[in-house]
Amino acid sequence: MLILLAAFVLVPLMLPPLVRVWGSRAFYVAAALPLVAFVHAALQAPAVLSGQTPSEAYAWIPSLHLSISMRMDVLGWIMALIVTGVGAVVLLYCRWYFAGSLEGVGQFAAVLLGFAGAMYGLVLIDDIVVLVMLWEVTSVLSYLLIGFYHRRGASRRAALQALLVTTIGGLVMLVGVVLLVVAAGTTSLSGILADPPAGPVVDAAIVLVLVGALSKSAIFPFHFWLPGAMAAPTPVSAYLHAAAMVKAGIYLIARLAPAFALIGPWRPILVILGVFTMLLGGIQALRETDLKRLLAYGTVSQLGLLTVVLGFGTRDAALAGLALLISHALFKSCLFLIVGVIDRQLSTRDIRDLSGVGRQAPVLATVSIVAVCSMAGVIPTIGFAAKEGMLAALLHESSIGTGWAVLALVGAVTGSALTVAYGIRFVWGAFWTKRDGAGAALPATDWPSPPAGFVAGPVLMAALTLAGGAVVGLLDPVLARYADTVPAAVGTAVAAHLSLWHAFGPELWISLGTLAAGALIFWTARRLAWDSRRRLLPFSAVDAYNLVLRAIARAAVTVTGATQRGSLPVYVGTVFVVLVAAEGTALLASPQWRAQVDAWHTPMQVLAAPLMIVAALLAVRARKRYTGVVLVSVTGLGMILLFATSGAPDLALTQVLVETVTMVAFALVLRRIPSRLGEHHASVWPIARGVLGAAVGLVMAGVAIVATGARQARPISDEFPELAYHLGHGRNVVNVALVDLRGWDTMGELSVLILAATGVASLVFVTHRADLLSSLSALPRAVGRSRRLLIETDDGLQRQRSGNGGRRVWLVGGRRVRAEDRSMMLEVIVRILFHTIIVASLYILFAGHNLVGGGFAGGLVAGMALVMRYIAGGRYELGAAAPMDAGRLLGVGMILAVAAAVVPLLFGAAPLTSTVWEADIPVLGHLELVSSTIFDVGVYLVVIGLVLDVLRSLGAEVDRQLHELRTGERGEVGTR
Repeated sequence: MLILLAAFVLVPLMLPPLVRVWGSRAFYVAAALPLVAFVHAALQAPAVLSGQTPSEAYAWIPSLHLSISMRMDVLGWIMALIVTGVGAVVLLYCRWYFAGSLEGVGQFAAVLLGFAGAMYGLVLIDDIVVLVMLWEVTSVLSYLLIGFYHRRGASRRAALQALLVTTIGGLVMLVGVVLLVVAAGTTSLSGILADPPAGPVVDAAIVLVLVGALSKSAIFPFHFWLPGAMAAPTPVSAYLHAAAMVKAGIYLIARLAPAFALIGPWRPILVILGVFTMLLGGIQALRETDLKRLLAYGTVSQLGLLTVVLGFGTRDAALAGLALLISHALFKSCLFLIVGVIDRQLSTRDIRDLSGVGRQAPVLATVSIVAVCSMAGVIPTIGFAAKEGMLAALLHESSIGTGWAVLALVGAVTGSALTVAYGIRFVWGAFWTKRDGAGAALPATDWPSPPAGFVAGPVLMAALTLAGGAVVGLLDPVLARYADTVPAAVGTAVAAHLSLWHAFGPELWISLGTLAAGALIFWTARRLAWDSRRRLLPFSAVDAYNLVLRAIARAAVTVTGATQRGSLPVYVGTVFVVLVAAEGTALLASPQWRAQVDAWHTPMQVLAAPLMIVAALLAVRARKRYTGVVLVSVTGLGMILLFATSGAPDLALTQVLVETVTMVAFALVLRRIPSRLGEHHASVWPIARGVLGAAVGLVMAGVAIVATGARQARPISDEFPELAYHLGHGRNVVNVALVDLRGWDTMGELSVLILAATGVASLVFVTHRADLLSSLSALPRAVGRSRRLLIETDDGLQRQRSGNGGRRVWLVGGRRVRAEDRSMMLEVIVRILFHTIIVASLYILFAGHNLVGGGFAGGLVAGMALVMRYIAGGRYELGAAAPMDAGRLLGVGMILAVAAAVVPLLFGAAPLTSTVWEADIPVLGHLELVSSTIFDVGVYLVVIGLVLDVLRSLGAEVDRQLHELRTGERGEVGTR
């Protein structure tokens, strides 16, 4: 089972290229996998039916006690046969449905096969947390399948609607699952059902789980997404909305019923909502003229019936419900496939455009009648046996005075009559000869004969429907293995059995009555000419859905307009106010403070602290932006002194480099904004800002004092030197901690750096603020401009050499810089020092595992070398110094870091586990290489890419914009 589940992950990846080569014939390959899974499940029949439970498990996240464990009991076995069997038929059907069309078919095939795998795992998985994950996977994949015709607005809206409804239900279910797991003390579904917990929390948890199940199975008030999903291709409707996805909620109800059907909220919720859904869907199906929408509302009605019967919680109802589940998968997928054939051959599904098709397609019409007979409960189909068993179970419960059974029985009988009515409407609308108002027969619709393979799927489903009825006596002991796990009804002396004939009992007469009533309802509805364009009610569930979406949109606009005002001081002030309120409350709420306050620890603190305080006060009073930036950097330099004298040379080196790069970035930005903080740019509410700043400082000082004095146990940092040497094979505690002990933190920081670089490029390279598309495409535009920059650089080199008569120049971009901006001494110094600094950065990179340095510091040093080249020679010099895209450096660095984290898994070790290689090399002596150095190289490249991206966006791009601005101004002066 685990191997098959893995195959469902890998095989879909092969389908897009196969579709490009083989066309729709690639669906043969797609159908092979679910067919293999079906055969595998069928071969497990002896073990399953003998009472055994085949199971497999793989410890996925042992620390969280999560495992991919799969169990095939009777319920899971039946669902696996349905999911894989119907999936194989539908995928084979796609071979003819998509014949001659290749656009998007490769992705469709892959997603549909992936969905089959997700459903296969969902019905067999034993870990309830993994079940929730697969539950959401089916929602996402169904979104892609429903939105296959993505150029149509209706398809996009339907896909989004289905995704929102089922995902929200899934999130609610997740909360319930968490409560249930905590109460049960295990994530094993079989363990929870074997020893079910009880109590008010469990009752609430089950209600939340039922919300997820009802939303997935389109039960009121979530029913409206299913008819809208008919915008999908017909194979999707036949599989997802008849046999697989909508059955997920029914499956979960059936799975939980043996343990929780008797708790208080269970039966009222399922019976009331199920009956209402059954009637609502049946009535609406009689008003539809589109065959797919007719079947969609019929599916909604049938799902309501399944919810009532399987959720009722008695042994006999469970037996009949499981038979209904099998029959529904067969007849409803058959009918959807028939609609697909009609639509593909005639390009219409409207019953008003169809007339006399049955005479031209007798096989298709016969198959439809068989499927509708099973849906209506006509002997000798499996649907008849299931319907009779359902009526018998509900009759028995009603006879002993169970109120919910009476409601369920009345609803089931009424719903069955409606089922007969819309079943007749389907056959009449698709195949009968229509007549005009005068009673004359309408001309027959021209019917091109479909390929035999196209019709094979519906024929097979109809044949299985009849075969199921013939062997229902053999199916009875199989289904009874599940039914026997559900409590028997009160006063039941003999357990019920499924059969095609139980003599002339009341259930048979009721069943015959529903057939007659259904025919009468069809005739009446046809005479009344019900039309779906007329509303039965002034307000529908779709209206409620749209109203909620509009309300959310309006609320989002209101909240955004009130909070996102474009003022950075407001944003920062809000953050600080929340910080003071939250942390200050926590400090004041503490019953006691334990603090040990010293005046200073080292003499350098006495020297550095006053300088930092004075610089901060002067920065507040500064009237020029650049002066304020420099004064703020003084506080950073004070931190450098504190780090250097407190035994943290790594932090001191990194702080120096960060302060320098930050200063450069500020300087680049300040070129485009006014230099002075005049009245127009002055700070508002200065007193309030001062009070807030003082409050933040006092709160953070209090937090630092209390936090350092509250420690009771020995800090783990005391063990870092020993851990760094034995686990990380290095003596530089800071670097080893970054790449070994806390490597996942560093991985997250790398991701943040890449996002920051992308954000900077996106902001700077946007040329039209009102154009959202230009913002989304900012990064590719940045890359393109970088390439043009290199071309300009090459052009500049050629001109430079020709203009100089071949004489040597210090920097290749120097000649492109205006004379007043050039410094010959700076160019000479940069030319001499650049390569030395690059070598030094490499030394810092590779020596950082044992000495001061590392990938972050080395990358900043290399970035400073690029900063020097840019300052000395401008944007052309930067292009010559770094002739590559910053994005590639960022990507390669991230790939190396991820590879260093993942590769240990291939050798059975934990992620980010490091190893050391040692060798004695002549001349060089004994050398060691730690695998985490590869991770450090990734950090090194990411930092260089970040600096390069900042230089190209805030530097080179701003230079280009200023150059264009100056050129435009001079042109205007010249014309004057």
